[in-house]
Amino acid sequence: MNYAIIGFGNIGKALAKAFARKGIEVSVAARREPESIAAEAAAIGPKVLPKTLADAVKADIIFLAVRFEAHPDVVKALPNWQGKTIIDVTNAYGVPPGQLGEQPSSQFLANAFSGAKLVKGFNHLGAAVLAQDPGARGGRRVVFLASDDDGAAKEVGALAEDLGFAPVNLGGLWGGGSLVQAYGNSWGRLIFKDLVKFD
Repeated sequence: MNYAIIGFGNIGKALAKAFARKGIEVSVAARREPESIAAEAAAIGPKVLPKTLADAVKADIIFLAVRFEAHPDVVKALPNWQGKTIIDVTNAYGVPPGQLGEQPSSQFLANAFSGAKLVKGFNHLGAAVLAQDPGARGGRRVVFLASDDDGAAKEVGALAEDLGFAPVNLGGLWGGGSLVQAYGNSWGRLIFKDLVKFD
């Protein structure tokens, strides 16, 4: 299994730090050339590997950490998304609901990345919190996951565990998933809630 993070802004870097802490190799890509992010990637860890977008999308599990409006550029990077798992880390705050067909933004993205399995996750925490060690106050920081594909949700849940987080499955994209998605100019009720699970 291999991993990639598309988008190397604050959220993308926070995710890269999570991989680096556990010594798990991850490709990172931005709209810029790989050379332009090489120094930042190296500063995070030796297993954070800058790649072109075309190379990064070859990964099995891909974190979509770009601005929501930039997702069409990523969609075009592959002619067929069959067999890929996309973790939607975007937040479509301020995007008019009518522009999304009155559906959750993650459902909109699931349709855009046709053939891929989509899991909403890792998006409810701000970058500064997400970048911290998830081992917090004697427990593990919670990440919420939502998907219409149970197998993909379990797969991403296992990855979250490997990264040191405590995954909480909210169910499908329309149901529990709506709790961690922006809708127009309002936030889902679990957005920015920094919770810790004690085992």
